[in-house]
Amino acid sequence: MTQSTARRRRLRIAIVGAGKVGCVLGRVLVERGHVITAVVSRTLRSARSGGRFLGCRRTGTDLSLIPAATEIVYITAPHGVIADIASGLAAVPHFAFRRLAVCHASGMHTAAVLEPLRELGAKVFSFHPLQTFPRDFAPRRIVPHARGIVYGVDGTPGGVRIARRMARELGGKCVLIPPDLRILYHAACVAASNHLTTMLWIVQRMYDRLQIRGTGFYPMFGPIVEATLANIARTSPAAALSGPIARGGTETVAGHFSALRDALPALIPYFASVSIETVHLASAKGSLDSSREEELLRLLHSYQLSENTFQEIP
Repeated sequence: MTQSTARRRRLRIAIVGAGKVGCVLGRVLVERGHVITAVVSRTLRSARSGGRFLGCRRTGTDLSLIPAATEIVYITAPHGVIADIASGLAAVPHFAFRRLAVCHASGMHTAAVLEPLRELGAKVFSFHPLQTFPRDFAPRRIVPHARGIVYGVDGTPGGVRIARRMARELGGKCVLIPPDLRILYHAACVAASNHLTTMLWIVQRMYDRLQIRGTGFYPMFGPIVEATLANIARTSPAAALSGPIARGGTETVAGHFSALRDALPALIPYFASVSIETVHLASAKGSLDSSREEELLRLLHSYQLSENTFQEIP
């Protein structure tokens, strides 16, 4: 056993909240040789299920179940109950708080929500995994995607040091998020995952309207989606942009709205809003002159007004 392996094995971590985040990240930590000392959750059923997945027999609904020898308490419960959990942990009599670190997985909250614990001497920090954890997916299916990700962090200096170590153990890295920009950071996470999912649902609805047989929407559109993401990863959104708006194709864009009006009129406000942002991206790319940009924006704003507004502004 190497010195680094021995150091990893000494981490003793309790999970509070046995949902997808706690089970998935706890499993990665276990695979790295760490010990889950307790799994505490809102229901006994959830705690026991999480305990089985993490190889931990100490499970229940009471925070006092967490052993005094625990080094890190990771709160992976919904953000609306984190403050109550922090207060509950602060009331556990057997904790030596100056030797304890407590973090939470919320994207919305900063480390300030753990203030009762900081006042007692605990090292506190936020530790938000920038990854999607779908409720409909079993934890085992998510685990492979939980390695090598980014964690949004803030906290006390000692807490941030522990956050960096936890991220390394999880195969990822930390990014420090200014507390006053925390909610903007979370909005960016929503745009990166939830809005992307919604966009693909829009594509699926359009595919369904095409009534194409013998394939599915993702086998058909997946290659162009994945190539676009790969191009963005290699360069930038501006460099990867192609298509009619980037070329200033006002007539083509107008044709798209005509087709939507006939087939899927409810999508017009969405399509107009996204297309307006695409014009701004094309402008940043430098592929549109000012007259084409103005022409496109006037067209798109005419459709953005209402899903019942189809008349172009002359």
